[in-house]
Amino acid sequence: MSPRAHLVPAALAVWAAALAGLLWAWWWAVVIGLAAGVIGVLVLRFTAGATARPVLRSARPAAVAIAVAGPVAACWIGVQLHTSAHHPLRTAAERGGPTTLRFELDDRPHGLRTSGFGSRQGGVDLVRAQATLEDGGRLVVLAPAATWRTLLPGQSVLARGSLAPARPGEPTVALLRVRGPPREVTPAPVWQRAAEALRSGLRDAGGALDPEPAGLLPALVVGDTSRLSPRVVEEFRTAGLAHLLAVSGANLAILCGAVLLLLRLLPVGPRGRAAGAMVALVGFVVLAGPEPSVLRAAVMGAVALLALVLGRERSALPALAASVVVLVLHDPGLAVDLGFGLSVVATAALVLLAPSWAARLRDRGVPAGLAEALAVPAAAHLATAPLIAGFAGEVSLVAVPANLLVAPVVAPVTVLGVVAAGLAQVHEGSARLVVELAGPAASWLVAVGRHAAAVPGSAVAWPQGLAGGAALAGAVAVVAVLLRLRRVRVLLAAVVVGLAVVLAPVGVFAPRWPVSGWAVVACDVGQGDAVVLATAERGRAVLVDTGPDPVPVLACLRRLGVRQVSLVVLSHLHADHIGGLAAVLAERGVGAVAVGPSREPEWAWEEVREQARAAGVRVVELGVGQRLSWPGLELDVLGPRVVPRGDENTAVNDASLVLRASTPAGRVLLTGDVELAGQAGLLDAPVDLRADVLKVPHHGSRYSSPAFLAAVRPKVALVSVGAGNRYGHPSGVLLDTLARQGALVLRTDRDGDTAVLPGPDGPRIARRGDPIDN
Repeated sequence: MSPRAHLVPAALAVWAAALAGLLWAWWWAVVIGLAAGVIGVLVLRFTAGATARPVLRSARPAAVAIAVAGPVAACWIGVQLHTSAHHPLRTAAERGGPTTLRFELDDRPHGLRTSGFGSRQGGVDLVRAQATLEDGGRLVVLAPAATWRTLLPGQSVLARGSLAPARPGEPTVALLRVRGPPREVTPAPVWQRAAEALRSGLRDAGGALDPEPAGLLPALVVGDTSRLSPRVVEEFRTAGLAHLLAVSGANLAILCGAVLLLLRLLPVGPRGRAAGAMVALVGFVVLAGPEPSVLRAAVMGAVALLALVLGRERSALPALAASVVVLVLHDPGLAVDLGFGLSVVATAALVLLAPSWAARLRDRGVPAGLAEALAVPAAAHLATAPLIAGFAGEVSLVAVPANLLVAPVVAPVTVLGVVAAGLAQVHEGSARLVVELAGPAASWLVAVGRHAAAVPGSAVAWPQGLAGGAALAGAVAVVAVLLRLRRVRVLLAAVVVGLAVVLAPVGVFAPRWPVSGWAVVACDVGQGDAVVLATAERGRAVLVDTGPDPVPVLACLRRLGVRQVSLVVLSHLHADHIGGLAAVLAERGVGAVAVGPSREPEWAWEEVREQARAAGVRVVELGVGQRLSWPGLELDVLGPRVVPRGDENTAVNDASLVLRASTPAGRVLLTGDVELAGQAGLLDAPVDLRADVLKVPHHGSRYSSPAFLAAVRPKVALVSVGAGNRYGHPSGVLLDTLARQGALVLRTDRDGDTAVLPGPDGPRIARRGDPIDN
């Protein structure tokens, strides 16, 4: 065994012990740790003596390491997980109920972005934080963002809330849901206050840029995503750039590398340069906040720096393995932490794969700088793809070129961001000037992520979970082995070229989606509504509601090739129907925004007016009896027909605009979230409700009357609903009623984007995942 790999089996044993103890039961950590120790002892005995072959004797150092690390992991990790599993608060959490606890925050509260539903405005309204109880148990806290988001690690607080069981696979003993503000808050440590001052200065200086690059800069530098657009987050994930939004070893390697480069220009010896790099590393830890995730990144950054900046690849792998052993023993929860796994695997790829790949490219005549620029993102993406696929359920096909395009600007924008954070403490104007210098690079990153995510087929679906990640890892390993065989390598190259020649034109010139002749598409936007109505003018459509978030509705319009939206109709002003409006106004040419008579909730009405005003688009009100016409499409306004009554949410729902669309595929009834009173008003009115297609009211809630459904008598019922929603939508009773009436029921949570087309015997259905000839 190579001397560089002697500690690798020990690191894998420690990691496996913690992983099994967390995912199965605490005693599995003991079993696997002791089993690893026994294996190490057996290898030592088998390789003892002068008669052992040299190749076997070379495994003895690794056997010694695993013989020591295995039992240590069994005892140390086993005790921690046993204590967590038998903590008295865990039993209390199973029963639930209110409690008052004192704890100390371990990390900064991180915002949880919600889509909004009903009258609730979407956005960051909750924070999640890790905390340590006075008796040493670990706790997850969910609390209101307004009063908790400014707290810092190291602060001790008293809070009253309700207990709930912790998620499986975490070393925490309970989840505490807090409704009120923290009480008896102690001061934060001085270094935490200094770190927050630096981060705040960077956020304030970012005001010199446009909103998207301004929100991206703190995320790139210190992992602060509080002002980052959810659209940018989604695009970076699809493009394989999400690693840039979290503090990682790369941040530290970039900063320390910049310091080393600067010191090499000065008369400073090797020890002085090393000391300067260490000062930069410690300073960055202070800037980002000395939390567990940052400390983990500091260790990984030091390893990457050792390998890539100092050129000591031989010492990097043992240092990485030793870091894994120490970190997992210190915090077993890292064994199931995606960020930790990505850090370790990416660093290993940079140490083991990237140098040899770059050398092979140089041997083939590729310039040195370009060879490294190609090898580094390719190695990192290939190594981390199984983890990302298992977690996100998709594989990015544009990650390598996207990372190659952003690689030249990541280091400069990171260094400039750190400089701006420091300058902001002494002179805000200078900090804003440095931020403006970083602005073009930050804008380039946003543009690359946006265009890469917009490439057709930029990401392909893959099975989630451990099985999916293992399957992709196995596929990558098989391909890597096959590529070592020259004949197979030539054959694989021919297959790839053949697929590109055959499938690329098919994907470009005869795409599976959208299907030709679509008239109506119910977009899969999660727990919300967004329905696109085609006009006879190519690239133009009418959009009814915009869903809860900007990314899904924009993605749906992009897939359909809709460039101009003649009219955006907001059936009512609940968050799950207007959440994507600002993005549609910004990204598509919009003729006007139409609303109904209701102006509630007030915050939503003000938001719609402000967004339309900012985009220079008129807001118009539609009334019963109006007819709107475009080539190939007519809309008749049928409702609302009642004076809204009841609680606030029900009143707003019953005030929904009800539209009848006349399309080449037949009549389509669009009902917003109209409930029983609103449906009764429509039944009492002298209006023909019959339709070929029904957009089922209120995401398929139970508040739809059989009489209303019988009056519509749809052949196709479209339910726009989010997977696994907590409202119980769609109602089983409703689905049974529609089925008895002979309607074909389609749900966006299961069928995805669903199109309605004209057919010889009525409307025809096509789903995004259907074969091309559907």
